[in-house]
Amino acid sequence: MDLTIFKKLGLSDKETAVYLSLLEHGAVSVRELARAANLNRGTTYDILKKLQAEGLVSFFHKNTRQHFVAEDPEKILKLLSGREEELKKAAGKIKELIPELKSLQEKGGDQPVTKFYEGKSGVKFILDDILCSLKAANRREYYVYSAAGVRQDVYEAYPDFNKKRIKRKIKANTISLSVGGGTYGLDERKWLKTFSAGSAGSRQAGSEKVDMTYILIYADKCAFISRDSRNNPVGVIIENKMIYETQRTLFREMWKLI
Repeated sequence: MDLTIFKKLGLSDKETAVYLSLLEHGAVSVRELARAANLNRGTTYDILKKLQAEGLVSFFHKNTRQHFVAEDPEKILKLLSGREEELKKAAGKIKELIPELKSLQEKGGDQPVTKFYEGKSGVKFILDDILCSLKAANRREYYVYSAAGVRQDVYEAYPDFNKKRIKRKIKANTISLSVGGGTYGLDERKWLKTFSAGSAGSRQAGSEKVDMTYILIYADKCAFISRDSRNNPVGVIIENKMIYETQRTLFREMWKLI
C-alpha cells in the first residue's frame, strides 16, 4: 500500500499507523490501540484527538471505557476536498499579501542579501529566478560572464532554459571568458581575446591556471556559479541594487571595448 497520500494530507507516520490500526482492528480502547500501533498511551490518545478533529475517527463508551473506531475511508476524499478548498483560499490571500510582503522586503534593500545554492538543482533554481524576476520587468535583459567548464554545468542543469527565455522575450548579452559558446536567439555574445584556450572552465595566466566563475547580472541581483573543492557546481545570489548597478555598468563598458 502506498502511504505517501497520508503525508500529503498532513498526517505523520505515527498518525497514519494509528488510523490503519483502527481500520484493521475495529473498535478498540486506547490501551489496545497503543499496543497494536506500538506507541505509548499518551501519544496514541493525542493522535486520536487529532484524527477525530479531522473527521477520520469517532468514539463511543462501552462498559464505562472509551472505545475508538475509524470512520469510513471515503471520508479521506472529503478531507482531501476540504484541503483543496483551504489551499485555494490560502492562495488567494497570499496573492493579496504579496505587494505588502514585497514592500517589507524593499525596506531592507540597503543591506545585501546573499543566498547559497548547491548542485545542479541549485543552478537550475538560479536560472529559474532569472526567468521569474524578469517576467514582469520593464527591461527584460540580463548580462552574463561565461566560462566553459561552468557553462557546461549551466546547460546540463537547465537544457531548455534558452527556449523558455526566448518564449518570454528576455534578451541576453554574454561575454565569454573562454573559448566556445554560441547564440540561441534574442542574445549576443562576444569573446575576450586575451583569454587563451586552457582547460575547461579556466584560462592560462602564464603557466598558472586560473579558475573562472560564471556570473549573471539581472533584476537588481548578481549570481555567481562556480565549483567547490569536490568539483560540484555551487551558486550564490546577491540581492542588492547598488551591487547590480555597479556590475551592470562595468559589463556595459567592457562590452563596448571588445
